[in-house]
Amino acid sequence: MSSTSIKEPVSKVDTAWLRMEQPTNLMMINGVFTLEGPLDYEKLLETIEQRFLTFRRFRQKAVDGPRGAYWVMDDDFDITCHVRRTALPGAADQAELETLVSQLASTPLDSSRPLWQFHVVENYIDGPVLIIRIHHCIADGIALVQVFLSLTDPTPESRPSARKPEVWKKRRSDEAMVFQRLLDPAREGLDFANHLGQRLIKEGSKILQNPAVAGNYAAEVGEVVRELAHSLTLTDDPVTRFKGRLGTRKHVAWTEPLALDEVKAVSKAFGCTVNDVLIAAVTGALRQYMISAGDNAEDLQDIRVTVPVNLRPLEHALDLGNHFGLVFLSLPLSMDSPLERMYAVHSRMEELKSSKQATVTLGFLAALGMGPSAIQKPVLEMLSQKATAVLTNVPGPQQPLYLAGSKMKEMMFWVPQNGNIGIGISILSYNGKVYFGLISDHRLVPEPSEIIARFRGEFEKLLYLGLMLPLDGRPCLSLARDLLQPAPKDG
Repeated sequence: MSSTSIKEPVSKVDTAWLRMEQPTNLMMINGVFTLEGPLDYEKLLETIEQRFLTFRRFRQKAVDGPRGAYWVMDDDFDITCHVRRTALPGAADQAELETLVSQLASTPLDSSRPLWQFHVVENYIDGPVLIIRIHHCIADGIALVQVFLSLTDPTPESRPSARKPEVWKKRRSDEAMVFQRLLDPAREGLDFANHLGQRLIKEGSKILQNPAVAGNYAAEVGEVVRELAHSLTLTDDPVTRFKGRLGTRKHVAWTEPLALDEVKAVSKAFGCTVNDVLIAAVTGALRQYMISAGDNAEDLQDIRVTVPVNLRPLEHALDLGNHFGLVFLSLPLSMDSPLERMYAVHSRMEELKSSKQATVTLGFLAALGMGPSAIQKPVLEMLSQKATAVLTNVPGPQQPLYLAGSKMKEMMFWVPQNGNIGIGISILSYNGKVYFGLISDHRLVPEPSEIIARFRGEFEKLLYLGLMLPLDGRPCLSLARDLLQPAPKDG
């Protein structure tokens, strides 16, 4: 039997991501990794062959049909079709690199081959660059970070060697197993919320017979149903310059990193998390960009972003696939004070942490994967109306790593947007630094660098306040506003 005849079903959630692809929003995770010193191309190929390709998914094609999607081995697999060498045309600076990454982010992967590609840029002024493009149906960002880290070594002397990915045991809690069974009704594709609620109650009656889980399950059922109803009945996000008809051109940009120790110091001073501080700085950068573009500061409204939430233990990441949910976070663009914005972000994040919104959206994506593709597009467009951007924050390794003997200096990545969302915001920490990047639709934000250029200034406002304000309790917001006012001009 030919290996091409062996079909492996694509999971329902991964099917949903496969079918989300459209010309205006390609479902690729894009990454940029800058290296020190020369990169040995042959050694890189050897490393990829012996480590990356031990995951069979990267040798398989995704085939979608009326009876569902499946994986099949590519008998004509050629690694050189997936790992390509290229060069920048002129100054070979960051502007040219951003242009190349933007072009690749706007170009679909070849669906007749496994859905990934690496591009080696050999003449960038700051060192060799590896650009990666991997379709979201293969895995989520957390999983792909772990896969990429399996390519690296802690020292430059390490040599490529065969490394089979660990086979992690599928440990799932009773609650997760129950929730997975509750996805079956969505196959109908009709009145999902009502049908799921009925099935939850039905399954709940069985679980209540088990004293180990009976105590909390009834409350869990009601909470899941409420979260689903809440997500589906959210009002549409306000129409701003960040929403509109999308095109097929994407632009990416990234900024110089922040010192992670400084971010941690600010978070400790104000009793917030590192994530709160960074999201507050992102909010400030978006606000200042809108004002500079002509929006009235008093008329600005809060906008929502969807934030991916990992729903599996990190040690299971090498299983690949998608196992995350989404939460809707409202960014306080309407607030003028940086501290007020940070405390609002903190409060809203704390509220989301105690909800089951992420679990519900994971189930909803699985439900979409069970139904025909014709149902998915209008449902996803309806959901995407409820948010303006996607925001991801991934903690990377905090020690230097080496790829094929070359030290990795910087990392950056962008996740895809779905439906009619045209903005993606990415935060990644690596080796004591925090990187901020943005991908945007050309029709909405043709120069994303004008947003990210404001990120450091917004963070430094919080850093300045942390140095100047009394820290015996939360600082006074009115005093914060006074300190941030420009000095009056003489005369």
